[in-house]
Amino acid sequence: MAMSADLAYRSATELIALYRAKRVSPVDVTRACLARIEALNPQLNAFCIVDAEGALRAAGESEARWMRGAPQGLLDGIPVSIKDLLLTSGWPTLRGSRTVDANQRWDQDAPAVARLREHHAILLGKTTTPEFGWKAVTDSPLTGITRNPWNPAKTPGGSSGGAAVAVATGMGALAVGTDGAGSIRIPASFTGIFGLKPSFGRVPAWPLSLFGTVSHVGPMTRTVEDAALMLDVISEPDVRDWFALPHDDRHYLDGLNDGIAGLRIAFAPTLGGARVNAEVAGIVERAVAAFGELGAHVVEAAPDLGDVANVERTHWWAGATRVVHSMAPERRALADPGLLRIAEKGSGFTLADYLEAVEARGAIGAALRQFHASYSILLTPTLPIPAFDAGRLAPPQYGDVDGDWTVWAPFSYPFNLTQQPAASVPCGFTRDGMPVGLQIVGPMHDDRLVLRVARAFENARPWQAGYARLA
Repeated sequence: MAMSADLAYRSATELIALYRAKRVSPVDVTRACLARIEALNPQLNAFCIVDAEGALRAAGESEARWMRGAPQGLLDGIPVSIKDLLLTSGWPTLRGSRTVDANQRWDQDAPAVARLREHHAILLGKTTTPEFGWKAVTDSPLTGITRNPWNPAKTPGGSSGGAAVAVATGMGALAVGTDGAGSIRIPASFTGIFGLKPSFGRVPAWPLSLFGTVSHVGPMTRTVEDAALMLDVISEPDVRDWFALPHDDRHYLDGLNDGIAGLRIAFAPTLGGARVNAEVAGIVERAVAAFGELGAHVVEAAPDLGDVANVERTHWWAGATRVVHSMAPERRALADPGLLRIAEKGSGFTLADYLEAVEARGAIGAALRQFHASYSILLTPTLPIPAFDAGRLAPPQYGDVDGDWTVWAPFSYPFNLTQQPAASVPCGFTRDGMPVGLQIVGPMHDDRLVLRVARAFENARPWQAGYARLA
């Protein structure tokens, strides 16, 4: 790769060390990332807003601080992108929708964005999302189709698909994603990056997602270290989120390399009966062997989750109904037809239906709490399939899913219902050269453990060399 591309692929932790040694300037790194965006975004459609002028101005200010030996914050001079579901002062937040009026005051930052500004990260722009993040592929009536850099004919997944593509291709070291039913982990798996859905409330969110208390905000990065560093920043308190967890002021990098010897780990290859592509299953099974080699005790076991699909469907479709009701009635015809279809289904639920689903959600959460009393970590495939053709809601083998994309993502959404931390780590490639992800699920509130286990796997089976294959 050319020197500029090499800079664009440096991790945040590497860049900070280079800045400190005065070997590299934030201006050079920002220019390298902007060059990647200019070269690749027309084909891949990762960004819907790029603020090159603002990014270079901020990079120049960062360069001056580093030259004085006086950086401010943990991410001073690190390029980052923001998913277009999070409010960002000075830029419209259109949420992938033609129903949102761009002509209004955009003068507030979501909590994660505010913390990144306070730590002087370089905000490059906003990344694409399906409309209001309703589905796990990234296309919308507003921004069109986002494509997978490993094969542009394929989807990168979603709904944080633009964020994943940006990270995978060197368009910024860090990205903020959201995850309501797998929307960080799914595109992380399809594009070969690391994505963490933290415990619900770990990263303050405001306003709360229209899909409710299943939606999390988290880091998408190329290394586990970068995700830990980023989590230090975006998990800082914000009084606007009344669901936020008490702040833990310990650094997430502390203890990250302590290893996993002695941990009891469960491996659920189908999580109770999901159909898994044979090639994906083999890749994941070989990856799981690494945990035993690292000294963990790995047992094949799965929690009993009951009819988790119906519980998820009730929550998700009801959320879609709320999304559509938030639109001005005269603009609803501009929305994604698939979103309108599931919103119509959601409108058929009674209050009793919803309350029964809430009760069942509690039972699923309790089952997972009990499961984690025996097993520190649960491993599953992140997805049962590799990336499929872009522009589709589901691969052909699932038939007409009638809006219910969750049928091909059975491993992700259960852990949104339970709100516990879960990450996707790259664990191999199919014969066609498409990435496959391994999911690491931890007990509620133990984000540190998930990061530590992911880091141990990253050290044992490094995946970063794969990025040299990208355009």
